[in-house]
Amino acid sequence: MENIILIETSTALCSTALVENGVLASYRESSAPKAHASLTAVFIQEMLDERGLTLADCDAICVSKGPGSYTGLRVGVSTAKGLCFGSGRPLLAVGTLDTLVAQAEGEYKYIIPMIDARRMEVYACVFENGAQITETEPVIVDENSFAEYLEQGPCLFIGDGAGKCADVIKHPNAQFCQCNPKASAMLSPAMKAYNEKRFEDVAYFEPFYLKEFVATVSKKKLF
Repeated sequence: MENIILIETSTALCSTALVENGVLASYRESSAPKAHASLTAVFIQEMLDERGLTLADCDAICVSKGPGSYTGLRVGVSTAKGLCFGSGRPLLAVGTLDTLVAQAEGEYKYIIPMIDARRMEVYACVFENGAQITETEPVIVDENSFAEYLEQGPCLFIGDGAGKCADVIKHPNAQFCQCNPKASAMLSPAMKAYNEKRFEDVAYFEPFYLKEFVATVSKKKLF
């Protein structure tokens, strides 16, 4: 069975998990602001030490590929690449929205995972019976968003963008789960990717930002 390190840094929650013999064996998380860069590698080392393992005992490194925070994704991918280059282990990547679907509990006609973007915008897609049926795209949320799916049955909106939907979507079939994706929920999609040998090119892999990063200029005077 496989040992895989899981890294999820796409949102405000920084989390890592260790799969040992195909089962979740260790987990770390922190919601401390802007701490992803300082905590991710530390969490991974703690988990390996806890289980008496080294990188040489792992079969792959899996990272969240987005969409999500530009900075968070960069931290996760950079860490994963460093581990892969240092150990010679292959790189796997799991979509952030796939992780949210794996994290969902209960039975629903549709699951609509979403990552918070600016203002009333989210990055979202629609899953039906575990399969993605729409493209991942930016959506401006209003009272009519996803109406065609809500009319057909129960829909779960899940992710750190679900809260803004709850404020405007009042359909009786709509249910909401405001949460961040967690590394522990990457287990199933990561194992699937590993078994299908969907390895990424470590040198050239880039996160799925969905939108280009927009840098802003501070209005504060430095002198």
